[in-house]
Amino acid sequence: MAKVLLINPNRWGRGITHIWIASHSAILKKNNHEVELFDATFYKDWSLNEIKYQSNNKMYKPSNYDKIIIFKSNDVKKDLEKKIKSFKPHVVFWSALSSHIHAEGEYANIQNGYELIKDIKSNILKISGGLQATAAPEIVLNKMKKIDYLIRGESELVLLNICNLIDKKKDIKSLSGLVFKHKKKIIKNKKQNIIENLDAISPYDYQIFDKQVLLRPYNGKIVKAVDYELSRGCIYSCNYCVETIIQKYYNFNTFSKSTGAIKNFKSYLRHKSSKTVFGELRFLNKQLKVELIRCQDTNFLTNDRKILQDIANKIRKSDLNIKLYIETRPEGINKKSIELLKDLKVDGIGMGVELADAKFREDSLNRFTNHEKIITAFKMLRKYGIKRTAYNIIGLPNQNEESILETIKFNKILDPDNITVQFYSPYKGTKQQIIGKEQGIFDDYEFDVDSALRSKTKDQELNLEVLEKYKKNFVDLVKNV
Repeated sequence: MAKVLLINPNRWGRGITHIWIASHSAILKKNNHEVELFDATFYKDWSLNEIKYQSNNKMYKPSNYDKIIIFKSNDVKKDLEKKIKSFKPHVVFWSALSSHIHAEGEYANIQNGYELIKDIKSNILKISGGLQATAAPEIVLNKMKKIDYLIRGESELVLLNICNLIDKKKDIKSLSGLVFKHKKKIIKNKKQNIIENLDAISPYDYQIFDKQVLLRPYNGKIVKAVDYELSRGCIYSCNYCVETIIQKYYNFNTFSKSTGAIKNFKSYLRHKSSKTVFGELRFLNKQLKVELIRCQDTNFLTNDRKILQDIANKIRKSDLNIKLYIETRPEGINKKSIELLKDLKVDGIGMGVELADAKFREDSLNRFTNHEKIITAFKMLRKYGIKRTAYNIIGLPNQNEESILETIKFNKILDPDNITVQFYSPYKGTKQQIIGKEQGIFDDYEFDVDSALRSKTKDQELNLEVLEKYKKNFVDLVKNV
């Protein structure tokens, strides 16, 4: 039996049930390995108050979240060191892929985890994965020198294989998916296979999280919630999106120039079975008393409709007291899909508007959705009583201030229930990141990326001061323009 300490390096100061933690813990425990979690979320000396920041910007409705959460005054790094000394793990692991890749600071997990672990003296194997490990393993290993191994791509089965070999006292260096340094040379092993059967790593382990991690502000109320995935993968290949890095890793490199959809997407988009999903939902609701299921599927309505319908039928016949929040694209919204969403108890939907310029969206972002479809989607969802959140981006390469003002006007037309604005983040290896680097707007590798909290731009026209002004005032401007 191998012992694994998972580290959640979340700096947002609010509970997030990172899906990778639940999935890795589940598969390891299922195979008789011992797993514990060190969660840095609620340490005063580590956490940033993302709730306060977004509430001040009026992107979140005010709540009493800060009053019910207890923060620790201990030194987070000293507590982690104590945990390592008492648990004596064989492996410390942090940061990994799942469907949960677009928010909650996922991109910076690897650097945040490294910051926690780097000064702790120990011979324990330090292993990490995730988005940056997949996109730029050489840079990561050169900047984070105390990491022993990186796992590129999906890591549940690779980490399980590592633990199995440790248990047998065998060498792990030949395992697929690993990247490591050997005599100052970086060794990249062959790629591991994509996980085709998500049921094989289910049901996920949400009991590993502390109780207050499940508390979350939602439309001004505090609810018990988890992050969840029915599927992995996205059929689209948007030029600014970190999903394209995972697509490239698994050799899904070509896409339709008229729709932006990757070719052979059925092999990339994978689903849990309806039986597995319903079983997990039932456990979460009945045993853990979870009310809100925050689905992190990249585009919920591209999931297999038969599976979605089967889940809806099971929910409709059950006594589950849940509501779902999902993300999808406006072109998937129609009367039939809304009926399905209502049966699935979908309470809210987040949709990417990104910016108002349709030509910019198509030519620069490889994202094909016209204004009429976006407007129609927001109107229909309002008619049927589903809350709508508009996602917007500011600070893209070649964007200007006029573009932001037009996006504000477009949001006024859409009149969403909630509005969020993210700073553009130059995710290493994406087409937009390469353009930004070539224009001198961003460094080749930006270390401290977090689209919710900060921009890394060096643009002289759409500079940091301008972007922060619009981040602060975007919602007010939509309501008052």
